[in-house]
Amino acid sequence: MKRTIAIVAGGDSSEHDVSMRSAEGILSFMDAQKYDCYVVEIKGQNWKAHYKGESCPIDRNDFSFTATDGHHTFDFAYITIHGTPGENGILQGYFDLIEMPYSTSNVLIESLTFNKFALNNFLRSFSEVNVAESFLLRKGYPMPDDDTLIAHYGLPCFVKPNAGGSSFGVTKVKSADALRPAIERAMMESDEVMVEKLIVGREITCGCYAKGEEIVIFPITEVVTSEEFFDYEAKYNNKSQEITPARISAATAKRVSELTAHIYSLLGCYGLIRIDYIISGEDGNETINLLEINTTPGMTTASFIPQQVRAAGLDIKDVLSDIVEGRFQN
Repeated sequence: MKRTIAIVAGGDSSEHDVSMRSAEGILSFMDAQKYDCYVVEIKGQNWKAHYKGESCPIDRNDFSFTATDGHHTFDFAYITIHGTPGENGILQGYFDLIEMPYSTSNVLIESLTFNKFALNNFLRSFSEVNVAESFLLRKGYPMPDDDTLIAHYGLPCFVKPNAGGSSFGVTKVKSADALRPAIERAMMESDEVMVEKLIVGREITCGCYAKGEEIVIFPITEVVTSEEFFDYEAKYNNKSQEITPARISAATAKRVSELTAHIYSLLGCYGLIRIDYIISGEDGNETINLLEINTTPGMTTASFIPQQVRAAGLDIKDVLSDIVEGRFQN
């Protein structure tokens, strides 16, 4: 018997359309011999299954739907929402309540990794994990004056939504008069905003997933962009080079891979994740600085994870099958 998989996409953030493209990628990657897969698009209270040309409302009592050929249920939810409610624990809590297995980490880990400031301060307690200094601003609460922030965090610095993706609302602030507009822009994406000290170096990213008791680490990708940083333009409008494997020493690659596996295990993650880093300092002896953890990484054919899977000599359909079947093992 084939399992029926819901590829859950969309969501309520600015990355709704990016998520839908990831869903198309996953749909093309899934093993059609094992699974019947349908995209379920979520936006606010509008949940609908895209089923054989029909758009069928989801019954949220049990995550089922009714089409012209009858009533349908799902065995598994593959979550590929970038942002709320699929990357911050909300949807995971819903699936826990209705006892639907899903592809990501649990509620606590999703909410923690989605909150950049909370994650950084959690990881800061482990001496082997380096993170940038940062300050949290909340909408409606008193804020330090611009001069105080600049004196402590310097220029350039980054301003970014605390709870959101890395594509929208992020600004590299290079002058004092640009700080306040950057904060206001980030506040449009999240009620909390981080001001973060700049780390100079090379950006790399490393993906992994758990296959049983083994954590499978993919080859590392180096990100080179003509933009100020790896923003939406660089990601989706061909303004970056993504080099897999990264042009780093074998010793540094080993350290990054080991750190990625350690963080995955430390947090108790499940499914595919991708950790972004900045490496700085002397070649072969760099400091590895964590930028962020993506627990529902992009999954278009051009995204990092499929690139890294190919570079590892693996088949993406087998990786996705491992994630699905891992939830049904006793």
